[in-house]
Parts: sequence; structure tokens; C-alpha cells
Amino acid sequence: MFVHEAMSRNPITVAQDTPIQQAIMVMRDEKVRRLPVLNAKKELVGIVSEKDLLYASPSPASSLDIHELHYLISKITVREVMTRDAITVSENTPLEEAARIMVENKIGGLPVMRDGELVGIITESDLFKIFIEMLEAESR
Repeated sequence: MFVHEAMSRNPITVAQDTPIQQAIMVMRDEKVRRLPVLNAKKELVGIVSEKDLLYASPSPASSLDIHELHYLISKITVREVMTRDAITVSENTPLEEAARIMVENKIGGLPVMRDGELVGIITESDLFKIFIEMLEAESR
């Protein structure tokens, strides 16, 4: 089985100049935990995870007042917290290889590329779905 058979096509993305608060809202609205990051030419320049965004958010114990916090947060963009040089796979990568890459690099998803263009994303959730389907098929 290959990545293209399990990946999510047309992944939700953000631009690198997106404020982190907006990226958090996109993740919550779309129920995803990572977003490929594109530049103005629609080229993949990184990936940002929910964890990256939450680490960049202020602690509730901050001594700044709420207006100062909102102002400072509004200035932080995805570019500043994303992982550059995201590890990617092609759509013809075997699923086992994609899973191995995720485990070895301790990451939960891989952008899927075709000729330098982002065409999908494969995540640990996608792999779990395939695993469940395989187990159900065996139990019949």
C-alpha cells in the first residue's frame, strides 16, 4: 500500500506570514494538528504543529497586561515558529516507509509532494485508520 492511498488530499495550509493566533484558530476550526506552510509562490517552506503554536503563546502567569499580550502575540507569525525543511514523502512512498520516517523522527505527519508541489499530507491518524481496516479485515 502506498501513501497516495491513505493521505489526505488538498491539505489545509497557511502562509508563512500568518499570525500564530490565526493559525491556532484554523487548526481548531478544521480539527487538524499540523499545517504545511507555503510561501507566496505556493512552495512548501515548512510545517507548523499545534505544539509549536502553543509553545509560542504566552503563559497565563505572564506579568504583562492583556492588551500588551494581545499586541505582542499579534506580531508573531508562523514563519517564526515553524519547522523549516520539513521532512516530506512522495505519493508513491510505501506506507511502511512513511510510518518508519515518522517514528524515527518523532513527528506526527508528513507533507506529500509530487514534482515539488504539495498534494497531500499523511498523518499518524491516517495510518491508524489503515491499521484498523486491516485488523477488521483479518477478523472476518
